[in-house]
Amino acid sequence: MDQSELLNRCRQGDELAWEMLVRQQQGKVCAMAYGYLGDREEALDVAQEIFVRLYRKLDQCTDPGRFPAWLASIVRNMCLDHLRRRKARPPRQDIPAAEMTSLAASGPTPEEQWYRTDRRRLVHRALQDLSEINREVILLKDIQGLPLDQVAAVLEVPVGTVKSRASRARLELARAITALGGGPDGGPCPDTEAAS
Repeated sequence: MDQSELLNRCRQGDELAWEMLVRQQQGKVCAMAYGYLGDREEALDVAQEIFVRLYRKLDQCTDPGRFPAWLASIVRNMCLDHLRRRKARPPRQDIPAAEMTSLAASGPTPEEQWYRTDRRRLVHRALQDLSEINREVILLKDIQGLPLDQVAAVLEVPVGTVKSRASRARLELARAITALGGGPDGGPCPDTEAAS
């Protein structure tokens, strides 16, 4: 089923279509949230909130071709809101491991599979060292694969700014990877495609 039909069926209340859409998008949403938040558990929590908002606002996306950029915009806004709330509250308390036994998943989730490779971990550690605008350009353009015009729409900047930022962002990412021990002298130097 193509994206347009899937979205139409979701809007009509088809639960199987909604489940299919969530499965299709959950890896990207969780990966993007992790890129913004830098914390796996927070990314998973925010991803759940993102899907609730997506369900409520699905009628607002009438062009299936714009769906990836529209979804990326929702993820970005909710992650930035979460980061603002995080700064406004004290650090959370850890839950004792004994209390978490009932929360264990029965198998690996898409997010857990995504975290497994060293290349991906290295890219994401390096992403946290980038400036905010450069991290967003890498996340949206290179990792999520959005076209330049859609990245520009999400970030609310001109396409030319995205082009120039993309080059600078890749250079900054390469320096961050090298500083973390990646690259020619310290092992594999991942490209941004490895993080998607």
